[in-house]
Amino acid sequence: MAPKPKFTKQDIILAAFDIARADGLDSVSIRKVADRLGCSIAPIYVNFADAEELLQRVVEHALHVAKQMITEQRTGQPFRDIGMASLRFAREFPLLYRDLIMKNNPYMKHNEEQLNEVVELMKEDPGLAGFSGEELRALLIKMQTFQTGLSVMVANDLFTTSVNEEQVMAMMNEAAEDFIRAARLRQAEPT
Repeated sequence: MAPKPKFTKQDIILAAFDIARADGLDSVSIRKVADRLGCSIAPIYVNFADAEELLQRVVEHALHVAKQMITEQRTGQPFRDIGMASLRFAREFPLLYRDLIMKNNPYMKHNEEQLNEVVELMKEDPGLAGFSGEELRALLIKMQTFQTGLSVMVANDLFTTSVNEEQVMAMMNEAAEDFIRAARLRQAEPT
């Protein structure tokens, strides 16, 4: 008798991530993951208390992938890199993007720690020198609003065929420049 294959937590998470990417978060179940791995449900329950815990890990993995995309941009402008990575994630994982961003779910509630982490990244951006933490935070929220809308349009393939990927990226860049320019003008206004 051949030995039973062993699966690590990471193997299970990646199988569940593949299901979520192809069919959506709601499609992830212990049974489907077991089927994908070619095993019984036992190895999954050895590693995860329930489907909810597994789903949380899938979301954490998706966020890890998104952070990797930010790092891969490497333009020296973290603020721009965040937006570009979001567009890339929406393009490469449209169903998962829609599930994470467009559905009200407990996994994507922004907390202070996450916002502060992004603001710290923005402080490294030479194009944002001279802005206080509060100004960076306000700039982030405004840009996130625009970037989310643009990414939703990408994820849902809402642009006409006359708008290509380069043009979408240009829109993101121009919007970021406009937001930064407006913030600098507000800084210069007498109080």
